[in-house]
Amino acid sequence: MGVGKMGLRSRPTDMPTKQAAAAVGQCELMYTYDKLFSEYSHSVAQLLLTGEDITGQRRHNVENTLFRLLELGVMPIVNENDTVATEEIEIGDNDTLGAVVAVSVQADLLVLLTDIDGLYTADPHTHPDAKLLPVVEVIDDKLLAMAGGSTSGLGTGGMNTKLSAAKIATAAGCDVVIANGAAPDLLYRIVEGESVGTRFVGRREAQ
Repeated sequence: MGVGKMGLRSRPTDMPTKQAAAAVGQCELMYTYDKLFSEYSHSVAQLLLTGEDITGQRRHNVENTLFRLLELGVMPIVNENDTVATEEIEIGDNDTLGAVVAVSVQADLLVLLTDIDGLYTADPHTHPDAKLLPVVEVIDDKLLAMAGGSTSGLGTGGMNTKLSAAKIATAAGCDVVIANGAAPDLLYRIVEGESVGTRFVGRREAQ
């Protein structure tokens, strides 16, 4: 969002410009979230995290904040703090961030949205005969080999990061669904337990 607001032609490659764009984008993003949620009488809050916040001593503080916001009926909007994150403290992608947050709040379900309907036996963009996998119980090396990289010039990660995130979340007993973000109404169907996209079964014994 910062790239568009600043009128840049493409995603920056140098760190200072990336962080400057992130600083602008954070304002735009939260303005949008606040405006849209306010139409439904919901309050939102922003949490900006780095790797240090979720792996070090501050993790407990992050979890306390998240739980208190939920108790107060406030929707936390969590993002990586790209304005200060560097290679040493960055989380890296939103899929991993989502998985870490899901584990922190002991979530029952994590939904990761992408531009295809779920995990296929091959890239459906280049392999028309690829088949959707509706349920995955074990994330092994064979499954990871099916993943590809990011197809977007603006986003981070791809199916490979989603599988890595699913591995983190399912290990903590959280189910994960990868589905197509082009049809947001499918979120209702997912919550109702319908078979949508690819569902990764959480390891319940880990809870």
